[in-house]
Amino acid sequence: MSSTELNPTHGSPGRTLAVWFGLCVATVTTWRLGEQAGGAVLTALLLGIALVKGRLVAYEFMALRHAPLLWRALLGGWLCVVCLLIGLAYWKGLNP
Repeated sequence: MSSTELNPTHGSPGRTLAVWFGLCVATVTTWRLGEQAGGAVLTALLLGIALVKGRLVAYEFMALRHAPLLWRALLGGWLCVVCLLIGLAYWKGLNP
């Protein structure tokens, strides 16, 4: 395979660069928002951004985009469960 051919399991270099830049912007955004005094809504927003970032990493950099549906569903479900558990722990901490 020559260096100009694309690997069919990964996206194009331009797409990968765009996703990487988006992840950097999302990271800075969550850091800046997290520095503010927040509440349940802000925490839910930050967890939502983290969920989207996790999905982008898995699909773009772990080549899950072309994986069987079972693997995509397992990873997506795992990401949702982790975010829900973190949100639940936060909520329980607010309401002892």
